[in-house]
Amino acid sequence: MFMLSVLWQSLYTLAIIFILSFVFLVHRHYIESKKEEIKNRYIVIVYLVLFFLLAASIAIILFIWGYDISDYLADLFTNLGVLIEASIPRIIGTLIAIFVAMALYKISKITFFRIGKKDSPHHKRKQTIAKVTLSIVKYIIAITSLLSILAIWGVNVAPALAGLGIFGLVIGLGAQKFINDLISGFFIIFENHFNVGDWVEINGFMGEVVDIGLKTTRVRNFRGENRIFNNGSIDPVSNFSTSNSLAIVDFGIAYKEDVSKTIDILREELPKMRHEHEVMLEDPRVLGVTDLASSSVNIRVVVLVVSMNQWAVERAIRQRIKEILNTHNIEIPFPQMVIHKPSN
Repeated sequence: MFMLSVLWQSLYTLAIIFILSFVFLVHRHYIESKKEEIKNRYIVIVYLVLFFLLAASIAIILFIWGYDISDYLADLFTNLGVLIEASIPRIIGTLIAIFVAMALYKISKITFFRIGKKDSPHHKRKQTIAKVTLSIVKYIIAITSLLSILAIWGVNVAPALAGLGIFGLVIGLGAQKFINDLISGFFIIFENHFNVGDWVEINGFMGEVVDIGLKTTRVRNFRGENRIFNNGSIDPVSNFSTSNSLAIVDFGIAYKEDVSKTIDILREELPKMRHEHEVMLEDPRVLGVTDLASSSVNIRVVVLVVSMNQWAVERAIRQRIKEILNTHNIEIPFPQMVIHKPSN
């Protein structure tokens, strides 16, 4: 009889497990695959049903095998009540520690945000230092809060601190690249190589510095592509925002044209552009002939402009040169092929 009872109990248990597995299999292949099509409130109801179904199945299996759930729950709630009553001071202390940590982080965030937003000659520099300092403060607050909470719950944090020191030494020996990134990041900020908002070229990638951390630097180009560089690998770097830029335009005219006349016309007309472009810091200068190419005489025009405006100014100068040359019937050469047909 005992063996027969155990057999039926096993069969009932396997049946419940099979049904439960089938339900979760249907949920995985149907509900999860159509989650975007089902409204959020229905998703919540489905998960609640699955939770109660799982709890009911566990309860039925325990009942089949003769386990007294009521006594267990009564003991559990009694012990839980005693534990909570004894831990109320620690719970309050933990909540206070969490609240203080969140308040300190919020205050630090607002403070450094305002420092970074203040307009001044060194605005970018302040913004960069504010972001990096906030990142460091965040980690300090998090570690201090964790140690405080452990101490509230009776954990001896002194061995933990010693262990962290040894652990940090081991990690430092095995993570030399990580340490190199941190040191490089420190010197990038300390020596003011570039700041947030500067336009730079790093390892052939040109864009605006969006964020600088002690370990990584994030750069976004004009296409919206974001690239993250480890600070230890930033070599070489070109910063286009630390000084004014030079717009350079090269163009060619036909060999038959009068070079001196063309240069005189350009020197008379191009300076008029400065009134239309405030970013020009001087009148455009015609330097003269730079190359005697195969089909053209190349001439160069340069002008000093406010940083990061050289490309727009170059486009405007090319358009104006084309208009000037067309007005004075000065030919701009283009590739041509001459074919000689032998006479019979």
